Amino acid sequence: MAFKPDQTARLIEQALNGDRQALETLLESVTDQVFHLSLRMLGAIPDAEDATQEILIKVMTGISSFEQRSAFSTWVFRIAVNHLRSYRKGMFSQHPLSFEFYGADIASGREKDVADLSRGVDGALLERELKLSCSNVMLQCFDAETRLIFILGTMFKVDSRVAGDILGLSPEAYRQRLSRARKTMAAFMDEYCGLGGRGLCRCQRRTNYAIATHRLDPENLAYSALEEADGALHSFTDEMEQIDGLSLVFSSLPAYRATPNARRFFSDLLESGRFSFLSRDEGGM
Repeated sequence: MAFKPDQTARLIEQALNGDRQALETLLESVTDQVFHLSLRMLGAIPDAEDATQEILIKVMTGISSFEQRSAFSTWVFRIAVNHLRSYRKGMFSQHPLSFEFYGADIASGREKDVADLSRGVDGALLERELKLSCSNVMLQCFDAETRLIFILGTMFKVDSRVAGDILGLSPEAYRQRLSRARKTMAAFMDEYCGLGGRGLCRCQRRTNYAIATHRLDPENLAYSALEEADGALHSFTDEMEQIDGLSLVFSSLPAYRATPNARRFFSDLLESGRFSFLSRDEGGM
């Protein structure tokens, strides 16, 4: 949900005067965007929920510092990016992945020795769940900064000037690093991932192995349970270069709405009346 500048100014003024509904309306308008970015950066739904809550707290405590020189959603997006680029509490921060490790696991052929563990769940559903999960986890093979560059450019299609400004890079440096990240991902997928056509791995063949290694739970298809967003959650595109090659797989992945857990957090917090958000010391951009 995007507001016109005068609508935003009115809602912020109302929120700063103690109108809980106005503040909740502002937060609701950006929660999906924050959650979707968090999920792509962190690779796990519970971690994305936690990060979304922390980012929304920064937004609440810093809302009085918003100078309305950009759209409210853009201001929040910058806060989210800066929070996530140094986030160290997620599962993959504690157990980092690499393209070498992921490739070796695929090349091992261990899936050939695993029995049927589907528990009667439709194979097409399991295959789709694994595709969505694996694609998101694959992003975790990048270091955090490169992952952020890849996600901003390939999945959010952020203009290079905006992305460079957020990350402290020149637009040209950002484009060069994005190009290198795309080539790295494309080379990996060309060798290992069947989504691109030639890779060793096929989701259909790997579902039972994924269940055996606790990467997939037939009784809890977490990605399939997420609600997909009706439209884009971002509006930062400005003559971005054409996305080529296998990284197109990532540009076509669905955008998700925030989970009920993430939504309940800020509404419960505001309902409690115990949280003060009128601070000029947090979250400003």
